[in-house]
Amino acid sequence: MVKKKKDSPLEGEELLEKIKEMPHASKEEKARASGYYTVTKNNIERVNMMKFLNALIDAEGIELDGKFNGAGRGGRSASYRISVQSNGNLLIGAAYTKQMGLKQGDEFEISLGRKHIHLKQVDPDAELDEAEEE
Repeated sequence: MVKKKKDSPLEGEELLEKIKEMPHASKEEKARASGYYTVTKNNIERVNMMKFLNALIDAEGIELDGKFNGAGRGGRSASYRISVQSNGNLLIGAAYTKQMGLKQGDEFEISLGRKHIHLKQVDPDAELDEAEEE
């Protein structure tokens, strides 16, 4: 029989902060430090990687099931801040695209400033009007 740890494991922002504090630790070390382990009756620690990874996915606000019906949890709210990913890309999350009413295939012009990036939505009807005028 597996005995549960007394303290509940970290979730949400607390979990994300704990992970950020441990950049060079292994997945197992991060899971253990976040409280995702159990102690067996023989006093052996077992890391619950699935629970840890699922909690991490939830904390990041990633929806894998595609079953959001508005009644349950919807992940994190929009913070209006993003960071550059390890591959150099900027990912604008679904919270922002939903808020703006964007749909697949919408296009933008990108203009770069000294310390900012502007996205200007391209109006597909305006392009059609210009083509007709020529």
